Amino acid sequence: MIKDFGAGFGLLLRGFRLVFSSPKRVLVGALPAVLTVVLMITGWTLLFSNIDSVAGWLGGFADSWSDTWRGVVQVAIGISVVVATLGLSVLLFTAITLMIGGPFYEYIAEEVEDELGGVPEAEQVGFWRGFLVGLGGTVLLVGTSVLFAIPLFLGGFIPVVGQTVIPVLAVFINAYLLGIELTGIPFTRRGRSFKQRRRILATRRALVLGFAVPTYLLCLIPLAALIVIPAAMAGGTVLSHQLLAGERTARM
Repeated sequence: MIKDFGAGFGLLLRGFRLVFSSPKRVLVGALPAVLTVVLMITGWTLLFSNIDSVAGWLGGFADSWSDTWRGVVQVAIGISVVVATLGLSVLLFTAITLMIGGPFYEYIAEEVEDELGGVPEAEQVGFWRGFLVGLGGTVLLVGTSVLFAIPLFLGGFIPVVGQTVIPVLAVFINAYLLGIELTGIPFTRRGRSFKQRRRILATRRALVLGFAVPTYLLCLIPLAALIVIPAAMAGGTVLSHQLLAGERTARM
C-alpha cells in the first residue's frame, strides 16, 4: 500500500514533467482553468466574507446556551462549513474546468498516450461528448461527496476529533473522487463507462490516492490549479494507461 501510494505521487510528478516539457501543453491546459479560477475566487470571497453569518444561522439552536458553548458551536460549524465547501469546490473546479476544456485536455491526453505507445482505435471524445460525460460524472461524484459531507459535517462537532481526524478524512475522500474525475478522458477514449472506470480504479486505491491527494492539496492553493490541473490531467492519463494495460495483461 505504501509503495503504491509513493508510485501514485510519482505519477503526478511525471505529469508535471510531461506538461512542462512543452510550452504549448502548458498554455493549452491553463486556458480553460482561467475562467473557472475567476468563478471560484468569487465564490470563496463571498463565503469567507459571510462565514460568521453562516455559522450564526446554522448554530441558531445554541442561542440560548452560554456564550462559551455558543462560541464553540459556531467555531465548529464554521470549520465544518469551510471543510465541506472546500472539498466540493475542488471537485467542482476540476469538473467545470474539464467540461469547459474538453478538447484542450483531450489534446494533452492524446499527446501523452502517443508518447506511451498510443491507443489503438481510440475514440474521439469531442467537446459535446466530453461535456456530457463530464456533466454526468460530476453529478454522481458531487452527489457522493455531499453524502459523505453530511456525516463529516456532524463529526466536526466532536471535540478534538472534529478538528483533526475529520478534515483528514475529508481530504482523502474528496481526493479519491478527484482522481476519478481526472481519469475520465483517457477511459472515455477507450469506450469505457463511468462504472467501469470506478471499478478499475478501485483495484488500486492506494495508487489512485497517492496521485490524487497531493493533487487535491495543491489545488487548495490559490491560483495553483492553473498549472496543477494540466499536470494532473497528464498524470491521470499515465495512471489510466497503466491500469488499463494491467487489465489487458490480466485477461490474456
